[in-house]
Amino acid sequence: MFLQILAQATPAQGAGGYSQIIFFVGIAVVFYFFMIRPQQKKQKDQKKFLEEIKKGDSVVTIGGMHGKVHSLDDATITLDVDKGTKLTFERSSISLEASKTK
Repeated sequence: MFLQILAQATPAQGAGGYSQIIFFVGIAVVFYFFMIRPQQKKQKDQKKFLEEIKKGDSVVTIGGMHGKVHSLDDATITLDVDKGTKLTFERSSISLEASKTK
């Protein structure tokens, strides 16, 4: 008798359980292709850009400072910003190449 009560109390899952799992997997796949993958590609491109900077390139810092690369170090970059004025920045603070802003 106890088994009959348990059998009546548990609803039949059937195909409803599988469709719910497929739905959540679909959401995860969409989230990956529209959010995570583009961010990883952008980070990879930024890292490649920072490694390829050379003396004489015109760049823009994250803060919006425009300048021409005067000298390079492992961790820092010195920019010539105006008629002999040189400022030193961390390499990671360089945002993009100045020719791409126009």
